[in-house]
Amino acid sequence: MKKTAALAALSALVLTLLFVNSACAELTKISNNVYSYVGVKDASPGNSFAANAGIVIGRDGVLVVDTLISAKEGKRFLADIRKVTNKPIKYVVNTHTHLDHALGNCVFANLGAAIISHQAERASLEANGPLMLRNIGSKGLKPEDVAGTEVVLPNLAFSDQMLIDLGGEEIRLIRLSPSHTAGSIVVYLPTQKILFSGDILFTDFHPFLADGDFKGWIGSIDKLLDMEIDGIIPGHGPLSTKKDLRDMKNYIVLFDKRARELATKSQDSQVISAQLLKELPKRSMAEWMVNYNVLSRYIGKN
Repeated sequence: MKKTAALAALSALVLTLLFVNSACAELTKISNNVYSYVGVKDASPGNSFAANAGIVIGRDGVLVVDTLISAKEGKRFLADIRKVTNKPIKYVVNTHTHLDHALGNCVFANLGAAIISHQAERASLEANGPLMLRNIGSKGLKPEDVAGTEVVLPNLAFSDQMLIDLGGEEIRLIRLSPSHTAGSIVVYLPTQKILFSGDILFTDFHPFLADGDFKGWIGSIDKLLDMEIDGIIPGHGPLSTKKDLRDMKNYIVLFDKRARELATKSQDSQVISAQLLKELPKRSMAEWMVNYNVLSRYIGKN
């Protein structure tokens, strides 16, 4: 109970301190037919905690990668998509089903798009989505922020890989191993060597580690490093490269090693987090996440 109260208090503090920027990001052109939000600086709850989301345009229509945190945010995303293309939105892919990547599904489902995820993520959203939506206050969202938002489950799910031919563009959905979540996937365009990594990669942004399988996460990164990739759209942060994948791997290894060591000496999350921030590679976004991760994974574990 004490740990739960501490997490709640931390969440409340974080949400009052998060940087709020009224200017919304616009979709960035990654290639002739790929656009995405990247490097968003407003990490406030109402701006989807600076989550990235993007599109791939094919001859036959559009595939959307992630849908942001609410119907309101999903509609903003849709309006930005319509500035780029009027082609029908045929598919939505959830790289995973944390709220900042999947609660905008309802906007696109209403357009008739098929919603796709790994089967573990569909099960997770089915089990946790309604409670997640009811408890939006703990995430810093107000009722008006999620007005009209409905939990929409993927109606297509797969286990290992799925191929989509969008008309002149082959898109591969790949689940490497349990990582950021049990069913986190990547969206890979082999002809262009472009990857949407979802939250397997955070760049210049302290990652959310609470649900992660570290062994699988590191293994997933190693597999990505073996793939032909020229550009990576991370779950949060700017356009990235394989160097950022290596940095992410090193971050996870160092965080887990040092947090475990520090937790044997103190169960004060603030003390542990302060020391970790001295030792971890510098990242400009979401320093508050370090303490959240410590509370989630290391306090009360010894």
